[in-house]
Amino acid sequence: MNTMDHPLFLSLCLFLGLWLSMLAGVAVHRLRKLQPDEQQGFNIILTATLTLLSLILGFSFSMANTRYDQRKGYEEAEANAIGTEYARAEVLPAADAARVQGLLRQYLQQRILFYETGDRLSLPQINGETLRIQKELWAAVKDEAATQTTAAAILVMSGMNDVINSQERAQGSWWNRIPTSAWILMTIIAVCANLLLGFGGQHVRARPMIFLVLPFVISTAFYLIAEIDSPRNGVIHVVPENLVSLSQSLQTR
Repeated sequence: MNTMDHPLFLSLCLFLGLWLSMLAGVAVHRLRKLQPDEQQGFNIILTATLTLLSLILGFSFSMANTRYDQRKGYEEAEANAIGTEYARAEVLPAADAARVQGLLRQYLQQRILFYETGDRLSLPQINGETLRIQKELWAAVKDEAATQTTAAAILVMSGMNDVINSQERAQGSWWNRIPTSAWILMTIIAVCANLLLGFGGQHVRARPMIFLVLPFVISTAFYLIAEIDSPRNGVIHVVPENLVSLSQSLQTR
């Protein structure tokens, strides 16, 4: 199981880990307390650690948001490519046009399933069916272009190439995630920040409820980033609005 694909589970585990880190810092403080001349240097280190953590969280959020916008853009481009090719297919002979348009409707349903399914076990079947229909579509327009080297046939073949390329770009955007190394780095810095705060924070030891504040804030930030970065699981994900709208439009024709 990829933990990054389950944002809520990730957030809960991180909250527990950060809370334990702060408690560990308090325990270390009881064994070795800071001297007055060491407090200023410690405060500088704590401030720098928290600042670095906030910067990395900000950069990670920006990375996740950029990838989310990219996935939305490719979904729209894919719907446009399929709709355009469906219209271009009408210039083919009636039998070929009916075949290509029928395959495009099947292909469109598979693409909607790709975006909507939350079951990863069904993805190989969906991708396999998508690849099969792609081959049939390409064979259909290629045969037509081979027999009739007209501008219309070439236009239809070019449009089919756009349909296939748009699917490949969309798939690539779903694989483009925040690197695992970035998640590990953020986690390490978050643990260090909570450990330092527990070790040197007088207010934390005086008011135990403050133990929960920083771990909760950091784990919530992780949750938001993981939600945006996870294309299939969680609450925030790309909805194939354009593909569904296109499917409804084709059904009314």
